Amino acid sequence: MNNPKEHWEKVYQTKQADSVSWFQEHATRSLEIICSVGATSDARIIDVGGGASTLVDDLLTNGFEHLTVLDLSASALEVARNRVGTLGKRVTWTSGDIRDVLLPEQSYDIWHDRAVFHFLTDPADRVAYVQQVMKSVKPGGHVIVATFAPDGPEQCSGLPVARYAPEQLHGEFGPAFELLEHASEEHKTPWGSVQHFVYCHCLKPH
Repeated sequence: MNNPKEHWEKVYQTKQADSVSWFQEHATRSLEIICSVGATSDARIIDVGGGASTLVDDLLTNGFEHLTVLDLSASALEVARNRVGTLGKRVTWTSGDIRDVLLPEQSYDIWHDRAVFHFLTDPADRVAYVQQVMKSVKPGGHVIVATFAPDGPEQCSGLPVARYAPEQLHGEFGPAFELLEHASEEHKTPWGSVQHFVYCHCLKPH
């Protein structure tokens, strides 16, 4: 993709946030995994590719105070910022490319990504992504990544994607990351079709 930012800006400038295939009224599986780690309200959480996702709404409702939402599309972030209103003061809204955006070092207790990693079809981009995790997540921090499963779509938003079984997804991060659990999800799109996702929950090495 020559200009991914331009692509995603166009998506959110031409479509309603609740009409795209990946829309969830509530990011239930993501929230369940995040809450299962026993994080306190002062945990620092980043939602990579969070854009217009409703996960930030539910994290705010659950009392989390230090949230970062990162997305290529400033338009997507604006949708979420407008939706959460004054609660958004607890959120750092960051527009940038996960491959090279400047993130604070060893800052995050929880890294969450639903449906960004599977767009990284170039191995060099996946290496850059893992390097960002290594740099910005605290030692022993939680890394939650969801992608299309092996029987998931081959494309999304007109772009090719990589599909993963749990062991393949874990393997992209390497054996130093301890795989705590993996889960599957049948995501129903706004028009009723079903997409299969896989979630991997790992610990960053100390």
